[in-house]
Amino acid sequence: MTTRKSPTVGQALVPVIALIVMLFFSVKLFGDSSSSGPNQIVLTLGAAIAAIIGIRLGYRWTELQRAMVDGISTAMGAILILLTVGALIGTWLMSGTVPSLIYYGLELLSPKWFFAASCLISAITALAIGSSWTVAGTLGVALIVVSIGLGLNPAIAAGAIISGCYFGDKMSPLSDTTNLAPAVVDTDVFTHIRHMTYTTGPSFVIALVLFAIIGFDAQGAADASSLDELVTTLDANFNISMAALLPLVVVFYLAYKKIPPLPTILFGALLGGGFAVMLQPEAVYKFADSPELGTGLAMAKGVWLALSTGYVSTTGVTAVDDLLTRGGMESMLVTIWLIVTALAFGAVLEHTGMLKRLIDSALKRAKSTGSLIMTVILSCIGVNIVAADQYMSIVLPGKMYRAEFRKRGLHPKNLSRVIEDSGTLSSPLVPWSTCGAYMAATLGVATFAYLPFAFFNLINPIISMIYGFTGFTIVKDDSISIDRVEPATEIV
Repeated sequence: MTTRKSPTVGQALVPVIALIVMLFFSVKLFGDSSSSGPNQIVLTLGAAIAAIIGIRLGYRWTELQRAMVDGISTAMGAILILLTVGALIGTWLMSGTVPSLIYYGLELLSPKWFFAASCLISAITALAIGSSWTVAGTLGVALIVVSIGLGLNPAIAAGAIISGCYFGDKMSPLSDTTNLAPAVVDTDVFTHIRHMTYTTGPSFVIALVLFAIIGFDAQGAADASSLDELVTTLDANFNISMAALLPLVVVFYLAYKKIPPLPTILFGALLGGGFAVMLQPEAVYKFADSPELGTGLAMAKGVWLALSTGYVSTTGVTAVDDLLTRGGMESMLVTIWLIVTALAFGAVLEHTGMLKRLIDSALKRAKSTGSLIMTVILSCIGVNIVAADQYMSIVLPGKMYRAEFRKRGLHPKNLSRVIEDSGTLSSPLVPWSTCGAYMAATLGVATFAYLPFAFFNLINPIISMIYGFTGFTIVKDDSISIDRVEPATEIV
């Protein structure tokens, strides 16, 4: 039997450095289109390099391949949700749900307050239903299109939506990550949420202020005549009504009742198809372009096409057609490709112990409470970059640092807060992670484009780090007797 060796820090760094270098050249050579194939090649080559090192450490290829398959399988739920979101976008465009949201949004939302309002609306909705993905895939899609209609920067709008979605998701007791983080470190969810308010509250307020400031400069950016044309075209080509918004209401209700995201979004997609037939029969019939089939079969074909390949708008107005030609399961395939290759890379590093070796090395340098918390934050972000999965960025550092927090007499709610402040919030900022790929595909804005404007996600880890160094809201665990616990040798 082959003896397995533990990787050295140098060995563990090789695939990570190789990945960073190759991603740099990928972005340099292909720009915004790098995520449409070049980055997937980079991640595949990175997995190959990691596998070669793993074989040198004594792992068999069949074992590494199984690890990659298992790693990819952890994202099958996310992949299925991605496909259903694509289907939902297609039918909601054709049913008039998204056009109605755009119409009313253009009528009600002022460019001056649009970014702050989008952030706040997304936050409240995500807080109520506990799912950033559901909010981004439904309400977020409409808000992005409204921002384009108002002549505003969609990248800033995406940053506002993501900031709001992740604030609500992070603070909701219905969220999976909000329940996972305290479970990993042995505390309860409501203690965890209350402790998060100290970092999350100020971060969200700062983000709202920044979006409001940007909004003042954005006022008047939209051309009034273009807005009038957009509204008129929507009204002429769709049955704009409050009834068209019912699929959105139903999806939010199902999410609020804790129905899992996959059946909720799939039902919403099918409901959108039904409403398209009822409210927009002419649009469905025209989209099917098969009069020889008869009305009934042509309607079925139109809905089928919207679910599979997305809706194609043919109003004749370029601005409207560009906005409303989207969706379909097919549109998510490149994103799924990115997720699969990213998880394969991360799985090899995790299985061979290279990821653990990097984290252990970082822990040796964490002498004070502040440096320990900074190490956890950087580790969570690093796991998101390397393993491309937010759940792994919560579970792995949570398990690995739990004993160290206990040794130092720190309450576990400090750790649960830190891994949420960094692991959960950095996930949509990594283009090849499941969350980053999902948000980019759903909102139609590249991850690196919206990243500078995801203010809440960027600010929260910094505030958490500042609290660590100042000791503010860092709670000791009185149930632990420091004298009976072997102290860490490097505590200051």
